[in-house]
Amino acid sequence: MDRTALTADVFGGRMPKRAGDLVVESHGITPIPDANRFGRPIRLLTVFFAPNLTMTAVFSGTLGAGLGLGFGTGLVALLVGTVLGAIPVAYLATWGPLTGTAQLPLARLPFRGTVVLPGLVQWLNSIAWDALVGLFGGDALAQLLGLPFWLAVAIVLLLQCAVGVLGYEVIHRVQAVMTVVIAVFFIVLSVKLLGGHTVAVANTVSGGDLVGAFLLFSTIALSLAISWASYASDFSRYLPKSTSRPRAFVYTLLGVTLSFVWGEVLGLAAGQTLSDQTTAGINTLLGGGVLGTVALLVIALTAVSSNAMNDYSGSLALQTVGVRLRRPVSAVVVTVIAFALILWMHSGDLASKFEDVLLVIGYWVPPFVGVVTIDWWFRTRRGRRFDVLAEVAVRQPGWPALLAFLVGCGAAVPFMNTSLFTGPVAEATHGADLAYYVGLIVSGLVYTVFRLVVRPQRADRD
Repeated sequence: MDRTALTADVFGGRMPKRAGDLVVESHGITPIPDANRFGRPIRLLTVFFAPNLTMTAVFSGTLGAGLGLGFGTGLVALLVGTVLGAIPVAYLATWGPLTGTAQLPLARLPFRGTVVLPGLVQWLNSIAWDALVGLFGGDALAQLLGLPFWLAVAIVLLLQCAVGVLGYEVIHRVQAVMTVVIAVFFIVLSVKLLGGHTVAVANTVSGGDLVGAFLLFSTIALSLAISWASYASDFSRYLPKSTSRPRAFVYTLLGVTLSFVWGEVLGLAAGQTLSDQTTAGINTLLGGGVLGTVALLVIALTAVSSNAMNDYSGSLALQTVGVRLRRPVSAVVVTVIAFALILWMHSGDLASKFEDVLLVIGYWVPPFVGVVTIDWWFRTRRGRRFDVLAEVAVRQPGWPALLAFLVGCGAAVPFMNTSLFTGPVAEATHGADLAYYVGLIVSGLVYTVFRLVVRPQRADRD
């Protein structure tokens, strides 16, 4: 993709100029100019905290109890998985201030024209996350207002689409407010849960089954956190170049880790009390009445604020593959398709469908991270800085990145464990799912070899 494609009018557009500038952002994937850079790195804490402390995280925690893990064992598993998954996200978020560019557009540097594949996968990934989160938001609104489920889901999706269309600064402001609202709600929920519920401490599995369950649950936790890796710099690209990278890293790490761990711990502690009816279970746990009503409202609002980010990043991914739609229009397309997926997940066997969708949509992320991280290292070693537009002008084949990505994805297959497919290694290890780790390591190693052998040819500037 050449410089002309990068700066095409359809990929540019109106941008906020300062904190609190709530102008409708029509800007797409072109790098953010210095004149429009603003904000402090602490905003990364709230923008990555609010969208993750949701019923999706709580329900994921209940899966640990379903696998037979006691609270202590499950806690260690989710802590390990969440931190390991959050580290790549925090690292990639530091690229936004340096380049002014979102994550998938940055992936064009190693992938070049072949970015179409990870771009389309990321677009579908955004739709799937819309479904995973919107499912609970729609269920909460349906119970709150006595609406049919499909209508409640449509309302939630409409509201989230509006926030996603408004764009970057509105999303940051909404998440700052929702961080306070959600934190207060979850404090009340935590007190109610820990004060009136017996937490299962003992494991109900042992031996190899225990090891397999531990690793699987750790991978589930990792899959939640690392899913933000393909979005990370989308929400830091307006930060000034002078932004402290260590602070950006730490705030992002804290935002992702604290939110997911909090939600998953509650789900793990509640065990099968919440089951497939997570939203109804929360309402019952809080005793219904005013408190239960507030809980349902917060769950619905949380789904709106979280999915607005999915719509936003999905629109950037669609532009990255070359679809010439304005970013707000692309956000609408993501929302509409998510509606059908939510209805399918709600039709029955939620636990299996939820776990399958959660794992399957994330298997591609570690191989993607492996490629872009190694490419970044080669470009920035010895302290080198680069301009995205100038770097795109350097002739470099995209097939090494694509091949490394595909090899990483292929290497992960034997280690996968879902109800749709269980690889031979996963079966031999009592259901342990190590696919995420294998995909990351293999893709990184393969791409390192390619970068050492296949060198960029020359600069081809306009």
